[in-house]
Amino acid sequence: MARPSGPFLFILATLMIDAIGIGIVFPIMPDLMLRVGAGDIADGALWAGILMAAYAGAQFLFAPIVGSLSDAYGRKPILLAALGFLTVDYVIMALADSYWLLLVGRTLAGLAGATYITATAYISDITPREQRAARFGMIGAAFGIGFVLGPALGGIAAGWHVTAPFWVAAAMAGVNVAFGLFVLPESLVPENRRPFGARDFNPFAIVIRAFRMPGLTIPLTAIAVFEFANMVYPTLWAFWGRETFGWSTLLIGLSLSAYGILVALSQAVVMPFAVARIGERRLLIWALVVSVVSLVGFGFTTALWAVVIFLPLASLSDLVPPLLTALAANAADEDRQGMVQGVIASLASLAAVVAPVVYTPIFGAFAGPEADPWMPGAPFLFSAILVAAILPLAVYRPRGVMSA
Repeated sequence: MARPSGPFLFILATLMIDAIGIGIVFPIMPDLMLRVGAGDIADGALWAGILMAAYAGAQFLFAPIVGSLSDAYGRKPILLAALGFLTVDYVIMALADSYWLLLVGRTLAGLAGATYITATAYISDITPREQRAARFGMIGAAFGIGFVLGPALGGIAAGWHVTAPFWVAAAMAGVNVAFGLFVLPESLVPENRRPFGARDFNPFAIVIRAFRMPGLTIPLTAIAVFEFANMVYPTLWAFWGRETFGWSTLLIGLSLSAYGILVALSQAVVMPFAVARIGERRLLIWALVVSVVSLVGFGFTTALWAVVIFLPLASLSDLVPPLLTALAANAADEDRQGMVQGVIASLASLAAVVAPVVYTPIFGAFAGPEADPWMPGAPFLFSAILVAAILPLAVYRPRGVMSA
C-alpha cells in the first residue's frame, strides 16, 4: 500500500478520537441514569438501552441521507457538520438533568450519522481501488484503538465529576472541527458530484436503489447478514461470560479490551500483509471461514482455554466488513460513494437495533438453571449458520470485481 497521505492520517485520527468520545461515556452510564432519575440499576440498564437504540435507529434513517448529501455538496462540509453535531450532542448530555434531554442528544448524534459515513467516502475518493480494502481496515483499527482508550479515559474523568467525560468528549470533537476547517482539503471534485433531489430524503428508497445498482446486490446483502450475525458479540458477550464462566465485571471488561486490541492489530497489521500475499477475494473467504469457526467454538465451549484460542480468531473475522465495504465501493460510481457508505452504515445500524430483539430470547431459552438443554452459546451457533450462508456469495461472485 502506498504511503499514507496527510488527509488520510487526519481522517484516521478523527475517527479514533470519535471512538474515544463514544467509549469515554460507557463507565458512567449507571451513575448517569441515577443522575437523571432513570431508576435503579435494573431500570437504568433498560433506559440506557433505549438511548443506544435511539442512536442506532436515527442513524439507520438518516445515514443514507447524510451520505447522499456528501455526494452533492462535498465531503468536507458534511464531515465538519457531523463533527459539530457530535460536539453539541456531548454538551447537551453534560448539561442534561432529565432523561428526555439525554434522549434528544443521542438522537441528534444518530441523525448526524456521526463521522464514519463521510470519512469512509472521503477515503474512497483519495484511495486507488486496489488499496481501499487495506485502508478501510485501518479505519477499523482506529476505531478499535479508540474504543480501548475511551472507557479508560472515561473512568479517570468520572473521578472529577459524573459529567466530566462528556465535556472531555465535547472538547475532542470541537478541536476536530477546528483542525478540519484549516487542514482538510475537499476530496470530491465538482465533476464527480451529483444533484441532491427530493428522492434522496427517503432513506428506504435510497437503500432499495443501492441494492438495485449493478454489482452492489451481493456485497450489500453479505454486509447486512454479517453485521447482524456479528452483533451477537456486543449483545451477549457480558451475559455469556457471566453465565458460562461466572466472570466478574472486571474480567468482562478486560476481555473486551483484549478483543479491541486484537481487532486493531488484525486490521492494521494482518489486513495489509494478507491482501498483498493472497488478494482480497481469498482473504474474504478465509475471514468468513474463520468467523464460522470462532462462532461455533464459542457456541460449544465451556473451557476458559478455548476462549483464549477463539478470541484471536474472532478478531480476524472483523476483516470481513472492510473487505465487503471495499467490494461495494469499487462497484459504485465515484458520485455514489457517499450514498453507498451511508447505506452500509444504515444496514449496520439496523443490525444493532434488531439483533438484541433476536439474540436475547435465544439466550434466555438456553441459559439459566431451568434451561433444557443448557447451552448459553446457542446464539453463537445461530450466528455461525448465518455467516456460513453468505459464504457462497463470496465464492461464486464474479471474479473481476475484486482482486484474486
